[in-house]
Amino acid sequence: MDKFIITGGHPLSGTLRIGGSKNGSLPLMAAALLTKGVTTLTDVPHLMDVRTMSNVLRVIGAKVFGKGKVFKIDTTHCDHFEAPYDLVKTMRASFYVLGPLLARYHRARVSLPGGCAWGPRPVDLHLRGLEALGATINTDAGYVEAISKGRLSGGSFEFDKVSVGATANLIMAAVLAKGKSRLINTAKEPEVTGLILFLRKMGAKIKEIKEGVEITGVPELKPVRMKVIPDRIEAGTFLSAVCLSGGKVRLENCPVSDMASAIDTFQKTGMTIRTDRHSLTAEAPKHIRPLEISTSPYPGFPTDLQAQLMAVLSRADGVSILTDTVYHDRFTHVPELNRLGAQISLQNNTAVIRGVSSLSGAPVMATDLRASAALVAAGLSAKGKTEISRVYHIDRGYERIEIKLGALGAQIERIKDKSM
Repeated sequence: MDKFIITGGHPLSGTLRIGGSKNGSLPLMAAALLTKGVTTLTDVPHLMDVRTMSNVLRVIGAKVFGKGKVFKIDTTHCDHFEAPYDLVKTMRASFYVLGPLLARYHRARVSLPGGCAWGPRPVDLHLRGLEALGATINTDAGYVEAISKGRLSGGSFEFDKVSVGATANLIMAAVLAKGKSRLINTAKEPEVTGLILFLRKMGAKIKEIKEGVEITGVPELKPVRMKVIPDRIEAGTFLSAVCLSGGKVRLENCPVSDMASAIDTFQKTGMTIRTDRHSLTAEAPKHIRPLEISTSPYPGFPTDLQAQLMAVLSRADGVSILTDTVYHDRFTHVPELNRLGAQISLQNNTAVIRGVSSLSGAPVMATDLRASAALVAAGLSAKGKTEISRVYHIDRGYERIEIKLGALGAQIERIKDKSM
């Protein structure tokens, strides 16, 4: 396994292009199963999760070719409608193939998902929603088996909790169903909007309504070419790195319009952020201000930036209160940040962060994707050397983050961890 060695205290400076979105690309890859032929996706990031989804599609029978940032997915000869445990266990988004397989082939067998190690994230919303569209669902030996007699049937389903994954899965299932479907209390995240735009381009009839979405099923869709949206979470992560390390950085290909809450939050810490249509320039504050803030579904502050913001607030001049209302146990980074000298205590799903004047380098362990990003940002600020082990977590969602940070002046290197 690899680890990062970071020597803190080097301000960031320069220009960085934000890559295509991890969370935006994975549902588009799964949605390629809804049509016969070659789907082309551009600006696809080179990530472990993208490789995992590619392998899931290959097991199903698709041919997946990647050259640079362009991926071609040929679903002409898909003939195996199972996503196995050894792949799905490593990435929760593999479960996205359930809806498309059921919609187009009327059967699917998909392992219950894995992904980040923190907390239970059940799939009951996915399954109850598919049953509302006429599917028969059975769970046995760690697998979900779903069948329908011919095309799914239009139906209504109200999410009792906002869920990005379940929203995407049910939209993909409904686009080929007979009749009209109405999904209420759907997720509004930009990645869901990107999926809707992609499906419309393929020929789907999806209408966004005040309560959610209304879908009129069509018999078939056509393969298309689509650019993956920029990664707002990567952009927010780099904002946290700039805020902690000091300096001034310009982010290009930045989804500014999707980042209102994140930009506003970082400005409240004291950062100076100037925005254009597709770029922003961020300058670190001399002193980080404390905040009281909660995560919430879009357009609120994203849970995927909670850990990175916590790292920032660990250096604030005062006490901050950070509550995660989306995932109540997403706090595996807290003991690792405390190893660097942070003073963070937990009260249920709320972190009380007493800002310190400095952090000190120490060996720490990445526990999940966004926690690892928080440790990198903190390490850039810490005095001395920070060693972060198990950085395979960060490779799931950040493309060559050490190269990008190094180009901005960070002292960070990847080495083999001989102790593992």
